[in-house]
Amino acid sequence: MLKLFRYLRPHWAAALLAPLLMLLEVAMDLLQPILMASIIDKGVMQNDLSHIQRSGLIMVSAAIIGLIGGVGCTIFSSIASQRFGADVRRDLFRKVQTLSFRNLDEFSTGSLITRLTNDIVQIQTMVQMLLRIFVRSPFLAIGSIIMAVIISPKLAIILAMAVPLLFIVMFMLIRATLPLFSVIQQKLDKVNTVLKENFAGIRVSKAFVRREYENKRFNSANSDFTQVSVKTQRIVAVNMPILTMILNISIVAVLWFGGKDAINGSFEVGSLVAFINYVTQVLFSVSSVAMMLVRISTAKVSADRIQEVLSAEPDIKAPSKLQQNTLHQGKIEFDQVTFSYQSGTLQPVLHGLSFTAEPGQTIAIMGATGAGKSSLVSLIPRLYDVTEGQILLDGTDVRSFDLSTLRGMIGMVLQESILFTGSIRDNIRYGKPDAADEEVIAAAKAAQAHDFIMGMPEGYDTELGQRGINLSGGQKQRIAIARALLLKPSILILDDSTSAIDTGTEARLQHELGQLMKGRTCLLIAQRISSVMDADKILILDEGRLVAEGTHQELLASCEIYQDIYISQFGREVPSYG
Repeated sequence: MLKLFRYLRPHWAAALLAPLLMLLEVAMDLLQPILMASIIDKGVMQNDLSHIQRSGLIMVSAAIIGLIGGVGCTIFSSIASQRFGADVRRDLFRKVQTLSFRNLDEFSTGSLITRLTNDIVQIQTMVQMLLRIFVRSPFLAIGSIIMAVIISPKLAIILAMAVPLLFIVMFMLIRATLPLFSVIQQKLDKVNTVLKENFAGIRVSKAFVRREYENKRFNSANSDFTQVSVKTQRIVAVNMPILTMILNISIVAVLWFGGKDAINGSFEVGSLVAFINYVTQVLFSVSSVAMMLVRISTAKVSADRIQEVLSAEPDIKAPSKLQQNTLHQGKIEFDQVTFSYQSGTLQPVLHGLSFTAEPGQTIAIMGATGAGKSSLVSLIPRLYDVTEGQILLDGTDVRSFDLSTLRGMIGMVLQESILFTGSIRDNIRYGKPDAADEEVIAAAKAAQAHDFIMGMPEGYDTELGQRGINLSGGQKQRIAIARALLLKPSILILDDSTSAIDTGTEARLQHELGQLMKGRTCLLIAQRISSVMDADKILILDEGRLVAEGTHQELLASCEIYQDIYISQFGREVPSYG
């Protein structure tokens, strides 16, 4: 948790002024009981009105100064804590952007959202409390103890007995609640995950009439979270009654022993009142520290979760010696590539793949669901790294390229067409923000998206909803393809990105791609044979292994898997080529 406090350094002025102003308030609060004692003993008891007025004026002045200190502390502690939280949130978000897909597989989306929101709020609140209550309470307690000892060393023995009892209660409370706070955050992760999945798939839920099922799933996660939270708060709730009981017993003891001395005349009434005030301040300050330590326990769990992400080492790192050259040809070579999502723990997704894509070729990849097609193409831009073997681009291992340079040379359309809130124009030029309108339109025309875009009320300025919700599946795919084409990449990867496009539009798209990608390499994952018939080479994957490769005619003649796909899609026997 201490590692996160480096984020306070840029805001050291506010972080320093806050406790200094709080010390001013504490000093004024420590004066009040003494001034009250003086009013009682020298003013009221001696019927000295002028002394009462002078002391009262001093009390009011001290209260005003204390008010200024308290308000100033609140202002500067808020500034420091809010800026602290903003900086942590900024760096945490940036860190998430640097993580590889394998790293992100370890953190669920719901967990990352919780860490970026609730966990940061927890430590942000803790920082503010540290600059205020954790300065006020200890110093007020120490100052009150000193003043109580000065007033009556004999009665101070009562404090010497009460304070250790309070610390024992604090220790037991923290020991009981600390493990539960970690469980609370985990349960909150689960709630956020269920919420995200439900909101993202609410149309599917409604279409399949699964409202009751989703309600039960959320209620289960919500109930688990609530039960742990209630259990924790029950333990925390015990704290205040015990502290109040110790406080009241201490005050009764002071009144009993101090009252006898006051009656005997050996102890002034004003001093007894001041002593009781100091005892109250000590015990309430210690109880505040106890509650503060509980909050620190909560914040520690959150800080550990944040630090877990900040300290995560990206699985994909920049090479020590960067390859600065760009792709000139676009030749792709897979050399005995084996890949597993979690090395050493899972069965490899790909097994010893070897093939070559020559510059300017269109390579199609086909296979059953789960055959490893998407995993294969994800290795080229290093969304994941190979487990064994190597991938060469123009003879250079992909791990030797700078990541930004490598991915800037590769255009990729993912299996799921993800669009962002904003205009269609901004979505198309997402990878090239400075692209001119002419380039955007040319890319849209090549992707067969221009006509439907111009048919929308605001054309390219049409605002898209979250994830492009106001577009059809085929429209989203075409905009995603236009986004990749705008980069004019040396290598284009289309991961089943025409599945929602009708065959006529797909044919026109394939023609445009053929013209646009001349001299460039294209990898195409498809389910329809009609999409791959004109490819220079077709790779057939089966359970992560390359079982056949060749042209459409060659595979129809020699590959049983390809023949089965052909028969299932065309409903007729395989034609003979000869």
